[in-house]
Amino acid sequence: MSKRRADGRPVTRRPNKPKKTAGQRARGILKKLAILGVVGLLILSGILVVLYQAIAIPEPNEAFKAQTTFVYYSGGDEELGTYYDDQNRESIPLSEMPQTMQDAVVAAENRTFWTDNGIDPKGILRAAFSNARGNAQQGASTITQQYVKILYLTSERSYQRKIKEAVVSLKIRNQLSKEEILEGYLNTIYFGRGAYGIQAAAQAFFGHDAKDLSLRESAVLATTLNNPSTYDPDNGKAAKQALKERYRYVLSGMADMGTISDAEAEKAAKRLPKFPEIAQQSQFGGQRGHMLALVKKELLSLGFDEQEIDGGGLRVTTTFTKAAMASAEEGVMEAKPEGFGDKELHIGAATVEVGTGALRGFYGGQDYLDSQINWAATGGMAGSTIKPLTIAAALKDGFSLKDSFEGNSPYEFPDGLEVNNEGPGDGNDYGSAVSLVTAAEESINTAFIDMSDSMDDGPEKIYDMARALGIPGDKPSPKFPGIPNRTVDFTPDDTLITLGKGRVSPINMANAYATIANGGERSDVHVVERVVDASGEERYSYKQKTRRAVDEDIAADTSYAMQQVVANGTGQAALALGRPAAGKTGTATGGSGEDPYVSSSWFAGYTPQMATAVMYVRGDGDNQLDGWLPSYFGADYPADTWTAIMSSIMDGMDVEDFPEPAYVDGDAPSSGHEPYVPPATSTNPPPPPPKPTKSATIKTQEPEPTQTPSTPVPTTPVPTTPVPTTPVPTTPVPTEPVPTTPVPTTPLPTETVPPPTVAPSRAAGR
Repeated sequence: MSKRRADGRPVTRRPNKPKKTAGQRARGILKKLAILGVVGLLILSGILVVLYQAIAIPEPNEAFKAQTTFVYYSGGDEELGTYYDDQNRESIPLSEMPQTMQDAVVAAENRTFWTDNGIDPKGILRAAFSNARGNAQQGASTITQQYVKILYLTSERSYQRKIKEAVVSLKIRNQLSKEEILEGYLNTIYFGRGAYGIQAAAQAFFGHDAKDLSLRESAVLATTLNNPSTYDPDNGKAAKQALKERYRYVLSGMADMGTISDAEAEKAAKRLPKFPEIAQQSQFGGQRGHMLALVKKELLSLGFDEQEIDGGGLRVTTTFTKAAMASAEEGVMEAKPEGFGDKELHIGAATVEVGTGALRGFYGGQDYLDSQINWAATGGMAGSTIKPLTIAAALKDGFSLKDSFEGNSPYEFPDGLEVNNEGPGDGNDYGSAVSLVTAAEESINTAFIDMSDSMDDGPEKIYDMARALGIPGDKPSPKFPGIPNRTVDFTPDDTLITLGKGRVSPINMANAYATIANGGERSDVHVVERVVDASGEERYSYKQKTRRAVDEDIAADTSYAMQQVVANGTGQAALALGRPAAGKTGTATGGSGEDPYVSSSWFAGYTPQMATAVMYVRGDGDNQLDGWLPSYFGADYPADTWTAIMSSIMDGMDVEDFPEPAYVDGDAPSSGHEPYVPPATSTNPPPPPPKPTKSATIKTQEPEPTQTPSTPVPTTPVPTTPVPTTPVPTTPVPTEPVPTTPVPTTPLPTETVPPPTVAPSRAAGR
C-alpha cells in the first residue's frame, strides 16, 4: 500500500546550494557592472548621437575672423600703418609657418594632436572630477578644442560649454584635416603684445615675418600661448625666469616627440633668443594718424565699409611718399618761428603732384593723438591766394594781361561798400590804371575788386573758375570733389569773393594751383591708388584722368602773372628755390570792421612738377596773428616754409620751364580798362608810399592792408623785401604795351605758398 502524503498544501523543497567563493562573487559583480556599462554606453552613445545631430557648428566669432588691414606708401612696398578693430592679425598659410613653429606648438599644447580625434576624454574626466571636488575649473583642451573655443564659442567655464566644445570639435575634426586645424589655430590664437596669430606675433616679439622664425624663437612663441602675460620677458625678471622654465619644457617635448634631436634641444635650451627693441608706437601717432584718417575717409567714399577697412585684411596703396611727407614736416620745422608750439600755432601744408592730382605729402599740425584736426585738410580764410583764380576768370571773360584796373584806394561800390588797399589812412594808391600783372605782383585789392566788378556776374564767374580748377564750392558736388569736398564761406554771391573769405584747405589750394601748372588740365586730388583684398583680388585701382578746366592759353597767362609775383612782387622769397616758380602770398583778416586783425597767412605756388600750399593760423583758426607772431605776412614765414618744403621735394628733379605767355586778348566785358601805357619818362606807375618795416630783429615784411568796411575781410599786405641781387631776365611784351613789370622770358622759381589776402569788411552784396 502506497504512502500517502500528509494533508495540506504541498511544500516544494529546493536543494541546498553550495556557498559561492570570493572569486565567484567578484565575477558576478563584474558581470553586472559590464551589463550596466554596456547599457550606459548605449545610452551615452544615444545622447552623443542626439547631441551631434542637434548641435550645429556656430558661425565664427567676428573678432577672430578679422584681419589687420595694411596701408602702404605709394608703390606698395613700404608700410605706412594699419587698421584693426580689436585684434591685430594677419593670416598666412601653413606653408609660411616654419616646421619648428608647428612642432613647438604641438609639443607645448597637445602632443597627441596628430593622432587624437580632436578631444581628450581622459582630460575631460580628470577635469570633471577635479571640478566636482570644488577645485578651480579646469580646461583639459586639445588644440582642436582650443581652436573651436576661440573661433566659435566663448571662454565661459561651464559643463554646458565643454559639452558643446567637445561635440563641435568632433564635427570640425571630421570636416577639416589636421593641417587645416593647425593653420587655423596658429592664425587665431593670442600670443601676447596685442598680437593674434603667428605672423603678428613674430613681428611683435622679433620684428620679422613668421617664415623667418628660428627654433629658439618658435619655442618662445609656443611657450607664451600657455599664459601670454606670465611668459612675456618684457614683464620683468619673474616673467623671464618663468619663460625659461617652460621654454625648456617645450624643447624637451619636441625632443621626446622626435621632431628635434636631443642635441638640438640641449643646445637651444642653453639660452633664450635675442629680443630686439620693438618700437611700441601707436598706429596713429604723429602725422601717421592724419594720413590714415584721410585714407579711411576716401575708402569710405569709394564704397568700402568700416568693418571691411578695420578687419578685412585689405592692402591699401596710397599716393603718399615717405620723402614728401618728411619734406613737409622738416620744412615746417625749419622755417617756423622759434618758441611757438603746435598747440597754439597751426601750420597746414600740402603738396600735390602736377598732372596726377596725387597728394604726395602734407603736414597737418599737432600729433594726431593730441589733436585730430588736420589743418592741411581743414584750412582757413584763403585771402589773396584766391586772386590768381580771379585772373583766370577775367582772362576767360575777355580781359588781357595788359588791361588796366583801378589801383587807387578806396574802391567804392554804388551801394557805399568800400574796399581799401594796404597802407595808412584809406590805403596806398597805385594809380588809376594799373596792369593786371602789376595788380598781381603788388596784390592790389582795389584792382582785383575792379576786375571782379567789371565782369557780368563777376563773383559767380570767379566761384565757377575756382570749382573748375580744384576748390570745391559751398555744397558738396561729385563733379567738383576735393579734400574736403566743400569749402565753408565760399559762395557765388559773395561780392568780395576775390579777397578770399572762403575757408580753403591747403590740399585743395595746392590742387587748384596744380591745374594751372598743368596747362588748365585738372586731375582730382586723391590719396588712394590701389586696394587689394585678403585673397589678392584687386578691389580698386585709381584710373588716371584729367579734364579741361580752362583753356591752355589762359592757364599760361595766369601762370605768367604768378611768375611775376615771385620775380618782382610779394613772393620773392620763393626765388631761393633756384628754379622757375610761380605763386601768390595771402593774408586774411578777422574781427569786427572797427577792430580787424590778421587771422591767416599763406603762400601757395608751384613748379611745372609740384604744387604746394602753406597756411599759418592760430587757436581755432580765427585767432589774431599780428602782434603775436614776429611776422604775419605771407611773404615771410609761409613763403619761407614753402621754399624749405619745395627745395627738399624738388631735389634731384629736372629743372623745367613754364610755357611762354600767350597774351590772350578777347573782348573785354566793360570799357575803361584800356591797356596800361607807361608815361614817357617812366616805365612804371608812380611808386606807392613808403612801406613800414619790422624791427631790426625781424625780417622785412609786407605792410598790413587796412579796411574801412564794417565787416572782416581778407587783406593783402605788400612786401617790403628788396628785390634779390640776382638779375632776372626780362623781355618786353611783343608789339604791345609793356606791362608795368618786367616780363621774364625764363620761368622763375616755380614753387610758392598761398599769399596774404586783404579781408575788407563785407557789406551787403550787390
